[in-house]
Amino acid sequence: MTDRIPGLRRGTVDLALVVPLSGPAGLFGPSCEACALLAVEDINAVGGILGRPLRLHTVDAGMPLPVLGARIDRMVSRGMIDGVVGWHLSNARKVITPHTAGRVPYVYTTFYEGGEDADGVYMVGETPDQQLFPALRWLRSELGTRRWCIVGNDYVWPRETARVAREFMAGTDLEVVGETFLPLGGRDFRATLELIRSSPAQGVLLFMVGADAAAFNRAFAAAGLDDGRIRLSMMIGEDVLYAGGPDSARGLFTACGYFESLVSSEGMAFGSRYAARFGAVAPALNNIGESCYEGLLLFASLAEAARSLDPWVIERGARRVSYAGPRGEVRVRGSHTTQPVYLAGADIMEFSVLADLRRA
Repeated sequence: MTDRIPGLRRGTVDLALVVPLSGPAGLFGPSCEACALLAVEDINAVGGILGRPLRLHTVDAGMPLPVLGARIDRMVSRGMIDGVVGWHLSNARKVITPHTAGRVPYVYTTFYEGGEDADGVYMVGETPDQQLFPALRWLRSELGTRRWCIVGNDYVWPRETARVAREFMAGTDLEVVGETFLPLGGRDFRATLELIRSSPAQGVLLFMVGADAAAFNRAFAAAGLDDGRIRLSMMIGEDVLYAGGPDSARGLFTACGYFESLVSSEGMAFGSRYAARFGAVAPALNNIGESCYEGLLLFASLAEAARSLDPWVIERGARRVSYAGPRGEVRVRGSHTTQPVYLAGADIMEFSVLADLRRA
């Protein structure tokens, strides 16, 4: 399959930007859209992709999953889009890949549970061996945290991440002493809080989404469970901190490839441009929103290296692809990328970077 004829006729490169605008993950939607818009402006300012302007079509990843899958299939089948980019929950990714595999490139932009191998899918984000496992080692070494209770939403990312976390701990002195999964959008945390209180857990591994994580953090602090217990939360950014409020931030840690507070020339330059572009009312800049900027840079770099939008042509040249972005230099390795990953602790309403996890 060569470059798609509808795209050539349009004179543009058209991508579906699949991000959550509703549901528990909708908290991240505004920052995802803002960072994606900034990426489009930057890419088009240097000539677009393959000499054509880049254009986005936003799709709400919070819609019912069968409807989302059908929407992407229709857009691909009708030649409306040349690829898919975005951050969304892993259960959404699972319904998108059957409709993109071998047809158009698909860049999934942030951390996930690992194991994705569909044709033409590229993963910007961190996997547990880059993010979660080094964070657990660091917290064991520096704080002595050994016993963990797992609390997650009930879908693929939390359950699969919990599974690989247990497998990792089996070779260490770490252990899981409690585990529970709650429905997306649920707000009854009473049994979960009692499970934590009655367990010997020194920490909580929090695999919850956006607004759900913020609500749990408020309930956790209100129950006094933050006295002597820490939380390591993966899907959390400054916007979740704001939603949880300052009283819910004590003993809260996270790990990812980008923080607004990270002192690096690339990151600080990106933050300055973001603030200048969107002003004082800009959505809170966070790792998930920023990942959409990264994803569009990766898509453009893959297409330019291949001189094609054909997913098979892109795959043949992907191993040579790298780009410079807010996270520094990012290189493609197979269908994944390599990049720095940092551990940070909540300091009231921002994250303070504590360690580079490549050294953990």
